[in-house]
Amino acid sequence: MPNRQPHDIKRIAILFAGGPAPAANAVISTAAFSFLEEGAQVFGIKHGYSRLVEYTAAGPLQEGVDYINFTQDSLTNARSSRGIMIGTARTNPGKHVCSPDHLKNPELVAPLRRVYEGLCSLEVDALISIGGDDTLKTANKLKMFQDNLPADARRFPVVHLPKTIDNDYSGIDFTFGFFTAVETLAEEIRNLNFDAAASRAYFLCEAMGRSAGWLAYGAAIAGEASMVLSVEDITGALAEEEIVNQDTGETKKIMALDRVIDRMVDMMIAREREGREYGTIVVAEGLAEYLPAIYLEGVERDDHGHINISSINLSALIAKLISHRYNERTGRTRKVNGLQLGYEARCAPPHAYDVMLGAQLGVGAYRALVEEKLNGVMVSVSGQLDLHFVPFEQLVDPQTLVTKVRYIELNSDFHKLARFLETCIDI
Repeated sequence: MPNRQPHDIKRIAILFAGGPAPAANAVISTAAFSFLEEGAQVFGIKHGYSRLVEYTAAGPLQEGVDYINFTQDSLTNARSSRGIMIGTARTNPGKHVCSPDHLKNPELVAPLRRVYEGLCSLEVDALISIGGDDTLKTANKLKMFQDNLPADARRFPVVHLPKTIDNDYSGIDFTFGFFTAVETLAEEIRNLNFDAAASRAYFLCEAMGRSAGWLAYGAAIAGEASMVLSVEDITGALAEEEIVNQDTGETKKIMALDRVIDRMVDMMIAREREGREYGTIVVAEGLAEYLPAIYLEGVERDDHGHINISSINLSALIAKLISHRYNERTGRTRKVNGLQLGYEARCAPPHAYDVMLGAQLGVGAYRALVEEKLNGVMVSVSGQLDLHFVPFEQLVDPQTLVTKVRYIELNSDFHKLARFLETCIDI
């Protein structure tokens, strides 16, 4: 039987922010169900922080418009459903808070204060935040904002559940939706393999993965692609130079684009020696951040400082460069088609593993808040879906308030697996 314990949490808000991910509703519904079973009231905040940051100016929150009241009926068959039952948005209420000192500046924390006041208007006793690393940063800032309030101010604990199909989260082995997204993209790549073989052509597939290459690598391995490259591979001969940001001291690698293109053409020529005049190449979209500056001139950035990758069309750019370089080196032509993959994977029907993982994370929010009485933690799982609670301080830089990205380790067996399965290139 479940270990139910008396607790003071009578009203809970659940909020989802950032890009969609398969099994999102498994997380939301099980978290809501855990509290509804005890008669608590559970609010689903609609479309991330987009309405909460306008709370004061836009007036009181309206049920059905700004939030929903979860019921047992509304959760029926939700666990394995597609989409996000409360919607999402990328609004970032903490974008101006870049250090602990900023939390003492009324102007910089004004959006966070409106979020806090909006949630207080619902008299919530806890917030369950679901989202990627940017949403984790916001959860941490909201918790720190409350830490700085007067002693008699209302406070509510914040628990975060990690979400990203990119799987680049520190503190957890795999994020919900990752394997569903991998399989969805892998199936497309397998289809493209047959198309490429029929017309003796190549497909250059740009997979999602802004910060790390987990999705690109997983899709390439499962989809039997000819080659995969991601941001982790921009090192050694494939890194042109490094630029130090004078303001932050951060070092940024720049892609040696000519050598990257030559590496891909090397693979094409090697496959031809084996009698295969076709193939697929997978790249992570995050490589766009590593392009030489000339390709990034005039590109807009979002609330989180990320470049607008879709405006660059990395797949079309690289496909064109590969085709040109192949012709220069061989005197022959080879059609290379650039394709952007990823959006179709974000709301695909969730696989059983992602539903189980998502459900455990949802239940983990209940256990963190009720059984462990925690605040400022991210729920994590490992092994046989064993729950762990990771403090925000272990995941966020205490000075910059920036999260730590989990890259594929270049010497890891996972990375070696992709290299082992690729066409051997003699360099």
